[in-house]
Amino acid sequence: MNADKRACRRRLDEDQVGLVVEVFRMLADATRVQVLWQLVGGELSVNELAERVGKPAPSVSQHLAKLRMARLVHTRREGTSIYYSVANEHVQQLVTDAVFNAEHAGPGIPGHHRATSDLQVIHESTGLAAGGEGS
Repeated sequence: MNADKRACRRRLDEDQVGLVVEVFRMLADATRVQVLWQLVGGELSVNELAERVGKPAPSVSQHLAKLRMARLVHTRREGTSIYYSVANEHVQQLVTDAVFNAEHAGPGIPGHHRATSDLQVIHESTGLAAGGEGS
């Protein structure tokens, strides 16, 4: 990541700290993490997300509403369908880094350090698997 390291030395104001805490609060739920991880690969509808995370669509919809209010996802309407996507590249990077960090806690070689062909199986549609950013 190309973040400016000098920016890390500045003091955060209380409002900004509150927003950061809210982001982490949103990530402190297993279903929301699963939903965001799926959205790293591209936009999906509620029903597609529900199928991928193995939860009922109404439950996924409630989680998406919270993520939308926290500005972590965006919506796009097409006819009667609403499609969700991560709000920006920072959300994508945050979720990807959290997953990759968790992989280091497990046994064996973390998924993101495996051969490119193995990574494509782990998360084919992210665009990160085949030597892209984050590998």
